[in-house]
Amino acid sequence: MAAKLVADCIFCRIIKGEIPSVKLLETATTFAFLDIGPLSEGHALVIPKYHAEKLHQVPDEFLTETMPVAKKIAAALGVDNYNILQNNGKLAHQEVPHVHFHIIPKPNEQEGLTIGWPTKQADPAKLRELASTLKL
Repeated sequence: MAAKLVADCIFCRIIKGEIPSVKLLETATTFAFLDIGPLSEGHALVIPKYHAEKLHQVPDEFLTETMPVAKKIAAALGVDNYNILQNNGKLAHQEVPHVHFHIIPKPNEQEGLTIGWPTKQADPAKLRELASTLKL
């Protein structure tokens, strides 16, 4: 299975070795490295070797190793608390238009990812209606 990379993507260029990185692990379909703008020590990225901006655009065979690699990194970091984060699109805070997963250690209240979670009360009937329209 051949990687699909593009010339003007920073992550594709890291995969190709054109931009230096601190590589943690590389497989046929996945590349993992330390983030150069970390939220905490050990903040790492796992990226598929397939250029796509959004998760639903990546073929499944390029995603099969992403979570196992993220799990290995989290275990190797030896932290009790961490976030696995993946954003899709500018409104969802995606900065680099290449699918990537963050492994972000949360060693204390000040370091790591800080987020708000503005929940809303869901209408059970609307939830059932939405579920019936999804074609999974």
